[in-house]
Amino acid sequence: MKKLALTILVVAGLIFSSNQAEAQLKLPQSSSTQFIIQDLGIEQVSVIYQRPSAKGRTIFGDLVPYGQIWRTGANNATNITFQSEVMIEGQKLDSGTYALFTLPTKDEWTIIFNKNAKQWGAYTYDKADDVLRIKVKPTELPTHVETFTIGFEDVHEQTMDMTLSWEKTKVKFNITVDQKAEIIASIEEAMKGEKKPYFNAAMYYYNNDVDIAKAAEWMKIADKGNTKAPHVKYWKALILAKAGDKAGALKAAEEGLAMAKKQNHTEYIKLITEAIATIKK
Repeated sequence: MKKLALTILVVAGLIFSSNQAEAQLKLPQSSSTQFIIQDLGIEQVSVIYQRPSAKGRTIFGDLVPYGQIWRTGANNATNITFQSEVMIEGQKLDSGTYALFTLPTKDEWTIIFNKNAKQWGAYTYDKADDVLRIKVKPTELPTHVETFTIGFEDVHEQTMDMTLSWEKTKVKFNITVDQKAEIIASIEEAMKGEKKPYFNAAMYYYNNDVDIAKAAEWMKIADKGNTKAPHVKYWKALILAKAGDKAGALKAAEEGLAMAKKQNHTEYIKLITEAIATIKK
């Protein structure tokens, strides 16, 4: 009986030691995790996914079968989070976190946003949880992409493209936000405060074609006292030119160029020189 008890203790000890060793073991993932964040307007879009590699395999139509739901990565379903309402290829999608599934075929892909974000693979995927589906065309890449890659391209203030690339296939879809009313409201509220954001507000109005006359007025105020700021003179010149004040624009640009040369600021020497040539046309 004592021998049996001793044997049980030894076996238990070996199992415990084995479990402890396994708990301490660290190995690289075959499909590494990537977390990416991209600003879009005043909010952000973030993606977390696992990145499988081709390793000599044929991917689309084989490893990833055509006509079947794909987790769009490896392991857990890929998650995408929008901090505000967005338009995906012109269709509205509310803020939130979604599982990003895809349904690839040779000539067309269906991009799927599913409200059940906590899934392993696509094994429990339920079409009833789909919030949005869009269809896009794949394109053939000129070079091989070894590791599945999600990215953002053609990023502007309120629009960008999200891309999925692997092997020699690339898929992209557009994401757009419309935050103009919200931003203008925040500018108007900030202008009621003691520290008014004249420079940034003027630049926003200029870049987004809101009210160029008001932008010019604000930039003139922002310029007061900035006797060593060529960047202020540069933007003042651009805004005044757009507002139709060519003489004021040239004066601001020439003052800015003198400041930039004095500071040996090569970037603004180039920018302001180009601005002067454009204004004079």
